Amino acid sequence: MASMTDVIFLMLIFFVITSTMVQPNSMRVQLPESSSSSSERPVTRIVIDKDLNYFVASGSGEEEPVPFEALAGRLQAATAGDTTRYVALYADESVPYRAVMEVLNLANEQQYKIVLAARPPESE
Repeated sequence: MASMTDVIFLMLIFFVITSTMVQPNSMRVQLPESSSSSSERPVTRIVIDKDLNYFVASGSGEEEPVPFEALAGRLQAATAGDTTRYVALYADESVPYRAVMEVLNLANEQQYKIVLAARPPESE
């Protein structure tokens, strides 16, 4: 009986170690409507409206229109004093997935942490 316990214990250790090495290829997606919330409160935010116009705001400031090509530079200026480098992304639910992924890729290249903003579900 003791040898069976040893085998099971060794198998458990093997699976625990190998499961921590596996990197899943899936990306967690938060839909436009969500009942969960994040504990992070990003200071900088990016807004994409239904007409694919990009806006950047820092703190409680007003959103300023920015062309996509200038988005990286504007983010660096907006997060100059922010050590956490969290950025909130507000995208209209009619925005194509490609536009959202372009912003996510840009943020990843600049080593920003993106928080996808969602609205709470409507109660019936």
